Amino acid sequence: MDYKEILERTVGTPFSTDNTIQVLKNGVEIFPAMLNAIDRARHQIDFLTFVYWKGDIADRFARKLAQKSEEGVDVRVILDSFGGAFIRDELVDLMKESGVRFEWFRPFKQWKVWKTDNRTHRKLLICDGQVAFTGGVGIAEEWEGDARDPSEWRETHFSIQGPAVLGLQSAFLENWIETGYQLNRELVDYSNNGRWETDTASGVHEIPLQVVRTSASVRWSDIVILYETLLGLARDSIKITTAYFNPNESMVRLLCDAASRGVDIHIMIPGKHTDQRVANIAGSDRFDDLLDAGVHLWLYQKTMLHSKVIIVDDYVSCIGSANFNHRSMLKDDEINMVALSTQLSSILVDHYEEDLAHCDQVERGRWKQRGVTQRGLEVLSKLFKQEI
Repeated sequence: MDYKEILERTVGTPFSTDNTIQVLKNGVEIFPAMLNAIDRARHQIDFLTFVYWKGDIADRFARKLAQKSEEGVDVRVILDSFGGAFIRDELVDLMKESGVRFEWFRPFKQWKVWKTDNRTHRKLLICDGQVAFTGGVGIAEEWEGDARDPSEWRETHFSIQGPAVLGLQSAFLENWIETGYQLNRELVDYSNNGRWETDTASGVHEIPLQVVRTSASVRWSDIVILYETLLGLARDSIKITTAYFNPNESMVRLLCDAASRGVDIHIMIPGKHTDQRVANIAGSDRFDDLLDAGVHLWLYQKTMLHSKVIIVDDYVSCIGSANFNHRSMLKDDEINMVALSTQLSSILVDHYEEDLAHCDQVERGRWKQRGVTQRGLEVLSKLFKQEI
């Protein structure tokens, strides 16, 4: 079986064809593209994000969404009540007063307290049902700029056109309905002739795309199935970039098995610049097994690395909001896509190799000699690994 057939059989979601993807690297490319799409929207804007903090970009997004609502565009916004807790109240008021249909996802005040640990980590912007954006970016000053120093985070985001937009739209609707809306009243009810007219010269065309959405689960999820399938079908190489690395024993075993059959595996995670030091510690207790198996581990040292990309055999690219950690696999709502394209993978591999220039490699010999404090923290982290 080929990659497409294996992924469709295991994940259970068919690929759509004739999609166009544009890779957006860092805030300097991501935010102008997103704001331009919002500005061009004439019918509907759907926006869902986990992180909405502070900064100039936070103000610009809120004001632009409010402006479009005042122009008569149907604007629907969902912010996760945990990740978006630091948004300025006046920005929320501005959007609501301008007619934006604004909702918090799983507010903490609700009586179903057992749901508060399960968040929506999805990042979605869909304009007129024609163009969508997803990836890892949050709306905050940390993502502005071009990752030139520790104040500007390293990020990868994507613009998508084509049939796959429908799958991304459904992920938004799933969270929107949970906030209390009826599906039959929330379906897109306008007509839009032809494709979204934007400059896609820098995009990659005619890409088969598989949209994979997942929600909180006890032991299994579509993201788990997807990740295990990707590791199992790899023949030559696996390149993983993730902001938070906390794999379970099954994932570690699959990585080690792949390495034993000759697959060249490289994993890149944040180094000294990270917003969650505990996440680095929790994942590092798996380093011994991975290094012994021949997996290459890299610590990105230039700034906070927040990208989420997996490249298999320089052909299969897994992109979206999910990290390679327990929360993304089993606790949070996520949205990922799988693309089959050597051209897209080539762009992402080039970015990976550029990022390697700012990495320190974890050397097996030196790691074996790490101090008692580090080892103690690794043991301590086992108490709350399932929360990371």
